[in-house]
Amino acid sequence: MACESCSTGKDGQPKGCKSNGTCGTDSCNKLTVFDWLANMSLPNGEAPFNWIEVRFKNGRKEYYKNTENLTLSIGDIVATQAANGHDIGMVTLTGELVRVQMKRKKIPQDGDILKIYRKASQRDIDIWSEARDKEEPMKVKARQYAIDLKLHMKISDIEYQGDASKATFYYTAEERVDFRELIKVFAREFRTRIEMKQVGFRQEAARLGGIGSCGRELCCSTWLTDFRSVSTSAARYQQLSLNPQKLAGQCGKLKCCLNYELDTYLDALKAFPKTEVKLKTQKGTAVCQKTDIFKGHMWYAYEGEWMNWHKITTEQAQEIIALNKKNEPVGSLEEYAVDLLEDTKVEFENVVGQDSLTRFDQPKKTKRRRTNRNSNSNKSNDNTNASGVETKPAVKRQVRKKPARASQNPTAKAKQNPNAKQNTNPNAKPKPNPNAKANPNATEGGTKPKSRNSRNRNKRKPQNKQNSQNPNQNPNAKPNPNAKAKPNTTSKPKPNTNAKQ
Repeated sequence: MACESCSTGKDGQPKGCKSNGTCGTDSCNKLTVFDWLANMSLPNGEAPFNWIEVRFKNGRKEYYKNTENLTLSIGDIVATQAANGHDIGMVTLTGELVRVQMKRKKIPQDGDILKIYRKASQRDIDIWSEARDKEEPMKVKARQYAIDLKLHMKISDIEYQGDASKATFYYTAEERVDFRELIKVFAREFRTRIEMKQVGFRQEAARLGGIGSCGRELCCSTWLTDFRSVSTSAARYQQLSLNPQKLAGQCGKLKCCLNYELDTYLDALKAFPKTEVKLKTQKGTAVCQKTDIFKGHMWYAYEGEWMNWHKITTEQAQEIIALNKKNEPVGSLEEYAVDLLEDTKVEFENVVGQDSLTRFDQPKKTKRRRTNRNSNSNKSNDNTNASGVETKPAVKRQVRKKPARASQNPTAKAKQNPNAKQNTNPNAKPKPNPNAKANPNATEGGTKPKSRNSRNRNKRKPQNKQNSQNPNQNPNAKPNPNAKAKPNTTSKPKPNTNAKQ
């Protein structure tokens, strides 16, 4: 319902023709008519049709005679004849198509003829625009006055005449309303002539417009002009739920679109048996529960077994009804329903259990992050990363152990004095040298040399570590400083050749 100038731009913003419904195509307005005869020329000697269609506020259209033979086109603003004064409207249709519209709406060309005065001047347009700006605040006040007088009516719209000499109030009411006192209040407050006009609920929705539940503009405000009666039987034939909130439109009545496909449904239901007819079988009497018009299926249930439904086709139902009329026995509905059993095999396999109903019952286990030292050491050997940049290899930090005392390690060798005399007595026990220092070149069971940072650790108590070569030593035993070191029987000391015997 919009022309090309009203389409969206590059950034999704609407362009807008900014003509406020007065563009030449007249496609932004309610109940527009496309002039498909505009490009056709008239036969020779044929005079153009001198009637013009003029649109006013909210789709109100009137037909006027162009007695002055003005050159008018779609979108021109003209001053037309009114009961008192003149009115301002916009030309929406000219030519031979106006004759077709007048014939469809049964408007006679004789009788009371209204004519077009002139094209509207700038002064006429200014007065008309100022009057249109007053309509919305006036409607708010008018509704409040109607509430104060306790009148059961709803003022839906106000339309000013083009010369601002009269205001027409459109209202809806379920019953007859005595608004004589209300007119006096309006005339005193608004200082103009007042006209009250009652409209129906459908006409109100057509005047105001809106968006339906389908997402499109209301049919009554775009193309629908005749309002046919709609009943709830139309919803029953189409197998719709009788929910008033879904079946009612913006006007509060049943939707007009319920009649659009009603004839098609009625033709399709002719092939279906009546739902009141019961099927008699040897197992029992079956009653119709549901019908599917699109697929041609019907569901029946035995009396007393209402939870078990059996699906059959319309041809099978007609066959059973014909056999019942001939009093021929029918076994059961299961014999006919076997042909319509659907294969419920799943086309995919549930590999990871995503369709399990109990997959959220147990809490998800958190996976602890495990550090793999071997992988870290292997990665440190690579000097280049994935990007090809040379990197330094990661050096593994070594933990240094504190040196143990010489008395704690009985296998450590004491430093020999070359000038000392060798004791040849096999039964004599060697005396430990308290001033002896640990040999830095000691064997595997010996002590390690002290580091530079071990100076500040002299005050700390040395930790007693278990020697791998002495399994009998208790790792928790405290060292005795007065204990004598036992000789190492496994290794024999080398004799000193320089020693005096």
